[in-house]
Amino acid sequence: MDGNNYNNNNQNGSSDSFYSYNNGSQSNQQTEHANEGNVNQYNNSYQNTNSYSQNAGYQQGSAYQNGTYQNTGYQQNGAYQNGGYQNTNGAFYQNAQTTGKKQKKKRERKPGGFGTKLAKCAAIALVFGLVSGTAFEGVHLVSSKAFGNDETAVSDSGSQNALTKADNKVEATSTSSNYVATDVSDIVSSVMPSIVAITNVSETEYQSFWGGMPQTYESTSCGSGIIVSQDDNYLYVATNNHVVNGANSLTVTFNDESTVSAEVKGTDPSTDLAVIRVALSSIESDTMNNIKVATLGDSDSLKAGNSCIAIGNALGYGQSVTVGYISALNRQVSVSDSESDTSYTADLIQTDAAINPGNSGGALLSANGEVIGINSVKYSDTSVEGIGYAIPINTAAPIINDLITKEKVDESDSAYLGIAGVDVTDDVAKTYNMPSGVYVAQVTGGSAAEQAGIQKGDIITEFDGKLIGSMEELSSTMEYYKAGTTVDVKIERSTNGEYQEQTISVTLGKKN
Repeated sequence: MDGNNYNNNNQNGSSDSFYSYNNGSQSNQQTEHANEGNVNQYNNSYQNTNSYSQNAGYQQGSAYQNGTYQNTGYQQNGAYQNGGYQNTNGAFYQNAQTTGKKQKKKRERKPGGFGTKLAKCAAIALVFGLVSGTAFEGVHLVSSKAFGNDETAVSDSGSQNALTKADNKVEATSTSSNYVATDVSDIVSSVMPSIVAITNVSETEYQSFWGGMPQTYESTSCGSGIIVSQDDNYLYVATNNHVVNGANSLTVTFNDESTVSAEVKGTDPSTDLAVIRVALSSIESDTMNNIKVATLGDSDSLKAGNSCIAIGNALGYGQSVTVGYISALNRQVSVSDSESDTSYTADLIQTDAAINPGNSGGALLSANGEVIGINSVKYSDTSVEGIGYAIPINTAAPIINDLITKEKVDESDSAYLGIAGVDVTDDVAKTYNMPSGVYVAQVTGGSAAEQAGIQKGDIITEFDGKLIGSMEELSSTMEYYKAGTTVDVKIERSTNGEYQEQTISVTLGKKN
């Protein structure tokens, strides 16, 4: 029956009682309508409806009047009248069934009738079953002992378990009694003082509707950071490169809502990592007493299914907490940053803990509060939910340490390679079947590159052990090297249409 039909036919009574019953609710409204003796309500919806009552035979046919509902005891002796259905929702059915049809009286049964015979038969069958069952089990036991085929695998209740009776069993999965915390407030309160919010104020260039020279406007973006180190003069905060990229000014907001200025200490675009530093002299004493340096964990010991916690400045509203699990490890993810026009591929931790804009650079924590990753990427698609990524802390820690300890070289002593290059992004590399890196478009005569044997057409992929994906990465990396330093540079050179890797030792020159 169409529900709309039923509702329309029931409007003369009460349409509410249809929806109440249909939804399974035991409403007072339903009982109230029935007890008022609203026979028209029932007649309209059950008796007068062609599709349900008269033509379908539900009331006048065998199923309702002459069959199970009325005459077989279902209504009078069963669940409708004497059972729990009347006492809960029963008023609706009992009173609403006053359609003028006379109900038959219950026939009395004499002692010693069919019931007595049935009981005797059941008793005889039971005795026969017990005797035959015992005999069969005895024979089975004797034969098992005699022929060495003892299938006695039983469950805890003592009955044989059909799922474990095979001779060559595949090992069953084990269970764990490890306690999983559902309240992480203690961990969060301990770690939160080591997490900061970062605000990046930069200039964004855009093309005017009317054409002409490009215009610029000041834009603000937000991210997160983790306090990882401190020396006598500075507090060092690890974050993502894309959080601080292009910054004209940076500010850091601590857990107590105090805000101070910061500066970029170093960046590594190839891994999307950066370190910023805050002068201790700019931090008030109360804030110094409140903040903490984060404890780093071991991301190599992680397993899929481990609990984790993400803390970060989601949407720029301030620090927030999400929880989830380690979904997978060593996920190879290709990431493109449209703002810096760079791309890189990395092995990341996948998690279903919510990672939202502003969480970048924040901490992914283990269940005991150690930093196991730096939140970096969220897979954003209408068909995808619960896929975020973090840089493993074991990957990030040595890079962060280098960014903290290495100092940029004064421009007068800075190193010079002597090439002009073009970025080979991952998309370009796939399209033209070539390695990602920096395509050497020109080599300056007499430069360090020429003297070392680097040629036009080579693709630089590594510089002193660091992956290189763009000219920007190569230039920013060389800022930490003095002229005269010797480094290994990995290149891919095309030979007979195929690229082959070579390592070339280069003594860096001086620009001037």
